Amino acid sequence: MPAGGQAVRVLTPVRFDTRLVHSGWDTRTGTGDVVAPVHVAVTYDRFAEDPPRYFYARGENPTREALEACLAALEDAEFALAFASGQAAGAAVLSLLGPGDRVVASDDVYGGTHALFEIWRRYGVVVSQADLADPRAAERALSPRPALVWVETPTNPLMKISDIAGLRALAGSVTIVVDNTFASPALQRPIAEGADISLYSTTKFVAGHSDVIGGALVLDDPDVYQRLAAHRTVTGAVPGAFDCFLVHRGVQTLSVRIARQVANARALAAALESSPLVGAVHYPGLPSHPGHEVAARQMTEPGAMLSFTYRGDVEKLLASTRLFTAAVSLGGVRSFIECPALMSHRPIPRDVRLSAGLTDDLIRVSAGLEDPADLVEDLCAALERGRS
Repeated sequence: MPAGGQAVRVLTPVRFDTRLVHSGWDTRTGTGDVVAPVHVAVTYDRFAEDPPRYFYARGENPTREALEACLAALEDAEFALAFASGQAAGAAVLSLLGPGDRVVASDDVYGGTHALFEIWRRYGVVVSQADLADPRAAERALSPRPALVWVETPTNPLMKISDIAGLRALAGSVTIVVDNTFASPALQRPIAEGADISLYSTTKFVAGHSDVIGGALVLDDPDVYQRLAAHRTVTGAVPGAFDCFLVHRGVQTLSVRIARQVANARALAAALESSPLVGAVHYPGLPSHPGHEVAARQMTEPGAMLSFTYRGDVEKLLASTRLFTAAVSLGGVRSFIECPALMSHRPIPRDVRLSAGLTDDLIRVSAGLEDPADLVEDLCAALERGRS
């Protein structure tokens, strides 16, 4: 069971926004709690029920299971597993592999994902990276068939868009994991598009308030679920009960938050595209974006993340904004700005970064909930102050 106990229910027949609010917890529990209680117990009385439902909190926790039931419902999936971080969730996926197995991954991925790949290379796993947003490059990369395809779409930070259904057709029965952190289940549901596993850093848009670290995997296969759950229990990559409570509380406002964030990202992208101080603007909502049509087909909206190249002093730009916080995270109520080469992707060797298109003048923005006019005015003023 992905989530258990009589207090948990999954509402899949209703629409997405209703599932956000109602999935994962049933108020008809005797006490009438309208939110899932925070269960902090480390261990459980083995004679409290027969057969014993709970054994030890590293394996089972009711608060965690309420969150998992909600996350599974958001993608109409059978199972979800909550983790201590997105990195822990990614490590669990890679634990499915053994020496000699090959992974084909997007060439533009989160810096922490690069670090995970380096660790698994030491264990004998072969990692190949390719532009999976390019169907021809993807077809070449998937021959011969790998053991796993790791997709980011939109990618971090170049916002490349991969056709998940197209990759499913190319990959056959190969396991496909999609890192859906940038889109969130509000904008894109990889399982419905043909992916086997959706991966999230719930720290970002899912929780949405920059106050909790977490990760999650969503899937349908019961055997893979059992393997991933066993990995989590043995390695101890579990989130605490209060962290699960915070993620579950945050996700209930995902739709209303991301609607404003997308509107703000659209306004910023339009302003940046018209600025003489800006080179390329990477935002799937722009008709000029090469993945615009695919994004329009598999996403309900183009997202709240964007990036651009800057014809000025990058560090001065980062120091000149009033409303954009210079920070490596994303998906919160505040707008964030960063330079991947200096911040989130700095650990990647420079030659590797440059070969993937991550130039030193690239700026990444996460649109928050502020007034769009204020954001546009602030960023345009900072671009001027950062002139070389």
